Amino acid sequence: MTTSEEYVLRPVGRVESPLTDRAAAPLQGDEGAPDAWLVIDPRARAALHGLAIGADVLVLTWLDRARRDVLAVHPRGDASRPETGVFATRSPDRPNPIGLHRVTILAIEGTRLHVRNLEALDGTPVIDLKPVLGAER
Repeated sequence: MTTSEEYVLRPVGRVESPLTDRAAAPLQGDEGAPDAWLVIDPRARAALHGLAIGADVLVLTWLDRARRDVLAVHPRGDASRPETGVFATRSPDRPNPIGLHRVTILAIEGTRLHVRNLEALDGTPVIDLKPVLGAER
């Protein structure tokens, strides 16, 4: 496949988190990730309409500190596990480092969303939010 097409993504916000060191961050949200804030650009305020406290949402981020030249990794950084293609892993290092995070909204303050269990680093660009559909509560 050869293509010269490029796509432009514009962040809609950023993460505010106590996590600043990638090496010390949990690998997944349910592995001790802290509560954090999603700070949404005021120009996207109308896009937040319908979100509610207690809702589960998928946060898509641009993993801006990830390597883009990595195609295979040892899952979870464990060299005893066989090398696996990044499309079969949740590695942040990949050709298009898009992060996928399932979080629960704890509070909404204007264009700021307080969320539970976000393993993204402070300053990570947020590229989209999507509701979790069919979630039993």
